[in-house]
Amino acid sequence: MTSAIPVFKPVSQMQLAPGSTVTIPDVSWEEFESILQELGEKRTTRIAYSQGTLEIMAPLPEHEIPKDLISDIVKILLKAKDIRYQPFGSTTFKRQGVAGVEPDACFYIQNYQQMIGHRRLQPDDPPPDLAIETDVTSKTTLDAYEAIGVPELWVYDSGNLSIYLLRDGKYIKSNISPNFEDIAITQIIPAAVERSWQVGSFQALEELEAMI
Repeated sequence: MTSAIPVFKPVSQMQLAPGSTVTIPDVSWEEFESILQELGEKRTTRIAYSQGTLEIMAPLPEHEIPKDLISDIVKILLKAKDIRYQPFGSTTFKRQGVAGVEPDACFYIQNYQQMIGHRRLQPDDPPPDLAIETDVTSKTTLDAYEAIGVPELWVYDSGNLSIYLLRDGKYIKSNISPNFEDIAITQIIPAAVERSWQVGSFQALEELEAMI
């Protein structure tokens, strides 16, 4: 009788197809930190960690256009309202021992001045004021954002934009963004993304700027 011998490979050797997600349960914080180090910074996959569950996601190629477009729209809207900001891209945000997540894009708005000149996050740095996800977001990812304390999260998925606002440590859905209360965000962003597939991102952004 032969017994099966488990084979362990480094996470970095996993080959994920675009659009796929691998979920790994029972991951300690120390293991999570080790996996992050193993994966390195120059990678296409993104991670979310919360309550001992680690997800590694390989975004679909077509998610890049909405991601960049929505990020550009935020910059246009902030500039139009004369609001200063500091973008932090897909930085890995962590709450020690609890959660970690990498947004598609994020912005410091209320806390922008505090983050100017920061090349690396410090333990006492606040979370970004606005984070953006442009793929299907799992409960693990939402839990991670809640744990880190991101006040506002936008999730764009299948032509729809959902706004989540943090209230008493939990996300609630909202039709209005506190950063853009006078702008129909959930309408103009899906319309702009759809328009970009028809005429390209440059023209879609030009049309949006002319409209606002």
